[in-house]
Amino acid sequence: MRERRAFQNARRAREFEAFVAGAAGRLLHAATLLTAEPPNANPRARRLLTLALAHTYASWDRLRGEDPYDRARQQLAVRFARGAWHQYGALGRSRPSPSGSVAVLARLTPQERLVLVLRMYEGVAEEQTAALLGLPMERVRAICARAMTTLLHPPRGPAPTMAKVVPS
Repeated sequence: MRERRAFQNARRAREFEAFVAGAAGRLLHAATLLTAEPPNANPRARRLLTLALAHTYASWDRLRGEDPYDRARQQLAVRFARGAWHQYGALGRSRPSPSGSVAVLARLTPQERLVLVLRMYEGVAEEQTAALLGLPMERVRAICARAMTTLLHPPRGPAPTMAKVVPS
């Protein structure tokens, strides 16, 4: 009996390691987009990914035909949402905008980033996104549209001032 259990645990570990080897890169990128951290300095994204993978591993035996990537992505989204909503407020900004390409996503609220990453980067359907976040489909559609508008039409800086011409 003990040998059988050890064999099952070893098989489970091998299956999970193979899953992580194939999926961790994409999941880390999604987590980095969610946290709006630079790709080379992303401790919050790495922690988010670690927690999501730990939960996925804990429920590995109960997946039974369910896609483990979907489960890990769901955990990533739920954990980000919980942390963002509690730590920064549902509509608050996470921190001052960093420089570079990450600055674009940092302009979005955590909720907008979550919806945008799920819909546009991960390709999750509107219905699934709404169900995952517990929001009406119309709300998901509105959040996604607002986020896309913010990204495509960034706020402009102050208008240049005209120097007064004094007649001589």
